[in-house]
Parts: sequence; structure tokens; C-alpha cells
Amino acid sequence: MSRLEICILAGGLSTRMGRDKARMRLAGKTLLGHVREVARQTKYPVRVIRHDLVKRCGPLGGIYTGLRTTATERVLFLACDMPFVTAELIENLIDIPAAKDGAIFTRGEGGGKCGFPFILPRVLLPEIERQLKEQNHSLQRLAMRCQAEIFEVPGGAPVLFNVNTPSDWEWARQWLVKVGPVHAWTGA
Repeated sequence: MSRLEICILAGGLSTRMGRDKARMRLAGKTLLGHVREVARQTKYPVRVIRHDLVKRCGPLGGIYTGLRTTATERVLFLACDMPFVTAELIENLIDIPAAKDGAIFTRGEGGGKCGFPFILPRVLLPEIERQLKEQNHSLQRLAMRCQAEIFEVPGGAPVLFNVNTPSDWEWARQWLVKVGPVHAWTGA
């Protein structure tokens, strides 16, 4: 049994975007395709969660599904709408000592909200279940409830950027034009 797997959440409604984000194409690949390709560059098994066991509760439904159905001790969660995430970031997150036993979330350098990618051990499933019962779907609340370590990601390439709205989509497209596809995924 592997100690860790990677779950890519792709079961959201994409209401702010107005269409399925996972299928939108950027530089010739779907957003989900970009994230899946990067995740497969690691040595860990990769799974896509398209159908949440608990519906209409944002990412928490996918997180619950991933932890409930995993055979591993820990799950690294990625969002399908993060086209600039890198295998290096994933590996760095996995290598953090706190990630071996507890929850660890990322956030941009200098503060802000924590979010994807993050690691949760399966033993925290009861905490997610409690939060679902409370109907509190906040990732910030989840990080606090799990007493997560926070990994600040250095500046540079927008590895934590999520495409949530049409303006985010336009920004991602313009950024690729500005830096070129090779630099977009390497941060060079």
C-alpha cells in the first residue's frame, strides 16, 4: 500500500466561470490535463475525483470523497483549475516533515488565504465529517480545525493561481503570451 496518493478535484459546478473549468483548453491542453500531467511526474498514484459523495459543498465534498475512498494514509489534494502548479512544488510539499503526520496547506508568500495544494492524513476524516455537518465549507476553517502547518510558497511563477472566473481565465491566457509556455511551467 502506498503511503500517499494525489487526488485532483474536478467535480465542482464552475458557477463563477459559467462552464466546466476542467475541460477548458489552455495552450492545447485542458486545465485538468495540465494538472494531471504534472501530478504524474511524481512517483505517487494519481486519481481524479469527478463525483463528490456529498454534493454542493464546494471542495469539501471532494476532500471528503478522496479521504473516504483512499487506501493510503495521506492524500495530497490538487484543484483541476491550477494550470501552473509544478511537480517541484508537489514534491517540496510532500517532503516537509510536518506533512508526514499532519495536515499541511500552502499559501502565497507574505500571507493571504491558505489553499490548494494541501495534504491531509486519512485520520482527519472525522474532522471533515464534523465540518460538513456544521455546513461550514471553508478551506480556511478546515486548515484551522486540523491545526495545519502552513507552507509559504515563494513568489515567481503563479503556481498557486486558480482559474475561477472569466477574468482569471483571461489573465492566465495573457500570462502565457507574456512568458511563453515553457517558462509558465518552469518558472524560469
